[in-house]
Amino acid sequence: MELIILIVSLAAAVGFYIMFTYNDFVGLRVRIEEAWSDIEVQMKRRYDLVPNLVETVKGYAGHEARTLENVTRARAEAMANHGAPSDQARTENLLTGALKSLFALSESYPELKANEGFLSLQRDLAEVEEHIQASRRYYNGTVRRNNIKVHRFPSNLVANAFKFGTAEFFELGEDEDAARKPVAVSFE
Repeated sequence: MELIILIVSLAAAVGFYIMFTYNDFVGLRVRIEEAWSDIEVQMKRRYDLVPNLVETVKGYAGHEARTLENVTRARAEAMANHGAPSDQARTENLLTGALKSLFALSESYPELKANEGFLSLQRDLAEVEEHIQASRRYYNGTVRRNNIKVHRFPSNLVANAFKFGTAEFFELGEDEDAARKPVAVSFE
């Protein structure tokens, strides 16, 4: 009789562990999707600011067509990309580089630097960038927690049984060599 109670208790404990672990994986999956959605919302806000920024700069530095075209092209590419986080990071890095060139260009135009509309757009863009970073940190933290749980024993048994896998980090950033180089600005 004691053996039966022990076996039933053990089976119940294993069942509860599986149930709670499964539910935790489901919750992590939902939080990862929600966090990615937050990142997409912030990137959309960023994309919406870029045309206004380009138009403002064009009014002061219209002959800097190459820089403006690069920003517009990078924005279009980033907006069209709906791939994996690593693909999205690549196009976001291109847009960030193009925007850096645009802001470096503004240094040559004191009237532009003093323009209230330009300064407001610059502040708005900085705020959006902060929101993107905060959303990215939350997303990557949730991905890290999920990936650890997928690999850690005994939760990996539940992950394998129910086909829960690792998620991809969203890593924005330049390679170290590129980050050390000054932004190249061409005046043609």
